[in-house]
This record gives sequence, C-alpha cells and structure tokens, in this order.
Amino acid sequence: MDNGTSLPISKVMTRDTDILIVGGGLNGPVLALAAAKAGIRSIVIDPQPGRVRKEKEFDGRSYAVAAASSMLLADIGIWDQIVDTAQPMLEIKVTDGRAGEGPSPFWLHFDHAELEGGPMGYMVEDRYLRRALLDAIDAHPLIETREDAVVSQETKGTDVSVALASGDRLKGLVLVGCDGRTSGTAERAGIKRTGWAYAQTGLVCAIAHEKPHHGIAHQFFMPPGPLAILPLTDNRSSIVWSESAQQAAAINALSEADYLQVLRPRFGDFLGEISLAGARYTYPLGLSLAQSLVADRVALVGDSAHGVHPIAGQGLNAGIRDVRALARVLTRAKQRGEDIGSECVLERYAQARKGNIAALAMATDGFNRLFSNDNPLLRIGRDMGMGMVNAVPSLRRAFMREAAGLKDVRR
Repeated sequence: MDNGTSLPISKVMTRDTDILIVGGGLNGPVLALAAAKAGIRSIVIDPQPGRVRKEKEFDGRSYAVAAASSMLLADIGIWDQIVDTAQPMLEIKVTDGRAGEGPSPFWLHFDHAELEGGPMGYMVEDRYLRRALLDAIDAHPLIETREDAVVSQETKGTDVSVALASGDRLKGLVLVGCDGRTSGTAERAGIKRTGWAYAQTGLVCAIAHEKPHHGIAHQFFMPPGPLAILPLTDNRSSIVWSESAQQAAAINALSEADYLQVLRPRFGDFLGEISLAGARYTYPLGLSLAQSLVADRVALVGDSAHGVHPIAGQGLNAGIRDVRALARVLTRAKQRGEDIGSECVLERYAQARKGNIAALAMATDGFNRLFSNDNPLLRIGRDMGMGMVNAVPSLRRAFMREAAGLKDVRR
C-alpha cells in the first residue's frame, strides 16, 4: 500500500508535472491556480481550442457564484478581474406558483442585510469568468495547457500517465477528472455512477427586461418544475426553466416570438416587457453521483463527481467546494513532504467532501420531488413550511448561510 511518504528526487524529475487535470472548463483552471499557490505544478488538458473557450460574445450562459466561492476566486487572483461585471444577489424570494396565476402568498424571503459580509452571492456571465481563468492559467509559470484529448490512462507504482490523441504521453503524481458527468477519467479508473433521470429538461436563456430587478433572485416552484429568474447586470436576468422533457423539446423548437409567448405567463409582468438576450439552451435534468471520489492516483471534481438538479443553483459552487478541499489536502501533503497522489492523501479529500455531497444530492433530489408537482396536500404542506422558516429569523439565517456557502468555509 502506498504510505504517502516523499519520493526520491530522481523519480520526481522524470515526471512532466505534479497534477494532470482533464477538463479545462471552470473547475480545472480553478484547481490549477489554487494548487499553484502551493508551488504544485499542473497540466490542464482540454480538446476544445482556447480561442473558442475565450469567446467574448454573450451566449446566455451565466453562473450563480456563492459568497464562499467568490472568496476562493479572490484567493487565486480572479475575482478582482470579474467583480465589475458581476451582479450581486441582494435578496432571494422563493414561492409556489402556476403559470398565469402569479405566486402563492406564502414567501420565503432571504435578505443579504441579515448576513455579515455583503451579498449572498453573485451572478457571473460565463464569458467573463471563463476568459479570466484561461488568461490566468496561460500566464502562470507552473501551469501548462494542452489542446488535446485523453484516450487512455494508466497508474503504475508512484506515477499516473495519460495518452493523448496527438500521440503524446504525460506523466504526473495525480490525475484529476474535471470532465463532466460522462467523465472519461472516472470510467477509465473503474469508478461507477449512481443516479436517475427526472423526466425534466432545463431550458436556459437570458432575458432583457424593461424594469430593474434590484438584485433580487426569484425561484418559482411550478408543477412541471422550478423557474429561476436570476439577476444579471444592465436590466437582464438569467432564466433556468424546468419543464417535462416532451414539453421542453416543443418549446425550444418555437420561434423567438412564440418562445417568449410561452415564457411570459410563467415569468409574469413584474419586470415589464421582456425579450431574449442571447442564445437558448436545453439540457436533460437528473442526478449522477460517482460511487467514489477517488481511485488509484485519481480524484474527481465537480460534475465528474456529482451532477445534481439546478434547483438550488449549487452546480458550480459544489465544484468549487471540491476544489477548495482538494487544494487544501494537496497543499498540506506537499508541506509535509508526502506523495500528493498517494492513497492516504487522496482519501483525506474523499472524507472531506463525501458528507456534503451526499447532503446536497439528497436535498436537491428531495426538493425537486416535493415541489415539482401540483398535489394540493403537498402544496399546502410546503407553503406552510416556507412560511414557518420565513417566520423564524435564526432558521432563515441558517438557510441563507448554507446558500451562500458560508456554513463550513475556512479562510
């Protein structure tokens, strides 16, 4: 068994890097930058050309970045570059609703003024966050990028290596999969997945609207699934809208005018006239969990480890929590002179994250099942529950800290 001891210099010198990171979307570059703070080298591998990933035009994609996630982005030198383009979320309003009927009178209302330290989170456009991360890793002397695809991987002794489509082979101490729900890294490592589809599809777009949103995020729970209206800069909002798979396919096939006609009764008129501002997307919704976060010299991060329903806006934030935990474990191992890819080191990462991941999966799955229906008894029960939480300040603040990612954050 690998005991985590330090390695002879002669062996270290034969490696191309310390960490091989498969996936150059968001979590991969964040991990590379966080590890580099401890002097840990990495190679980020992604088949998509950097010039495509740095596209400057707005395509409608945005992310909810919790307060705790913004702290990590600040620690790695990214936040200052994007904060001027980020929209603070000052309030969150949650309620039941039906298309054309307006919201239920029972509200769950979170106001950032009840928390110390500013907004609960921010909405950040993909084009700004992705470009800032890619520029940062391109400029960092400890980080190399490869525009290539991994076709195989192998663990042998104290090394892990990958073969690339170009014919090159790279060797390191640990291989990290940041390559999504269909992670090839996990599959090649023999890590199986557990999960199920929700028979729902997410429709994603950005909307320009007549009236200001005042930094308020809205979540309406409707019978087919939740509708999130998330504030962007310049009188725009990001829409994440769940419908049955069949209905979503039909809606997405509509013209722009007809698409908006379907959205309007769900969206309401509280922000005035609306129009599309960017491309439209759809993606199937489901739960997908890796049965293990680690294997022999392999670790999984982000959607490679856990893909959950977007009902709580925790997709990117859960990945950043993984990055924070893994970077902390690797940093401390390096400081102790340990082999950062050893079984005992990577198991510390798994232990640090598996409880939170299980809780997130249970919560998102449970909330989706509870709220994505029109059962009158369930509607009464969940409305009463939201009203009770809203009426108890300490409970309300606990939910807010959880949403902001501040509950377990350590600086």
